Amino acid sequence: MEKPVPRPNADSATFWEGCAAHEFRFQRCNSCGKAQFYPRAICANCRGDDLDWEVSVGKGAVHSVTTVSRGPSVAFKEDGPYQVALVDMDEGFRFMANVRGGEAEIGTRVRVIYEKRGDQTIPQVEIGG
Repeated sequence: MEKPVPRPNADSATFWEGCAAHEFRFQRCNSCGKAQFYPRAICANCRGDDLDWEVSVGKGAVHSVTTVSRGPSVAFKEDGPYQVALVDMDEGFRFMANVRGGEAEIGTRVRVIYEKRGDQTIPQVEIGG
């Protein structure tokens, strides 16, 4: 069974195009200066709609991590156990990803890597960075 892939929409298409080019893109609000991820039409901080896209250096630190012993569906059965982390990126936003290449703990430095899944490229993180 194939793993599911995200479906880009008008708000997220630029992000997914970046992933295909191995660029982790995020938004920054021109009104308040706050970085945000996941992509949205308005700023989650000030509700402004003057947002620009930037490219992350792709490095951050684990904020929280959990080990998944049993995947959410049969498509992930062979992956277990695996880690999922909330990562505080150096640019000031947080995102969730699977951890590759070792065991993470809070504070572990990680870098974004990319996994091809069907016709989509998915960001993951690996230890180091």
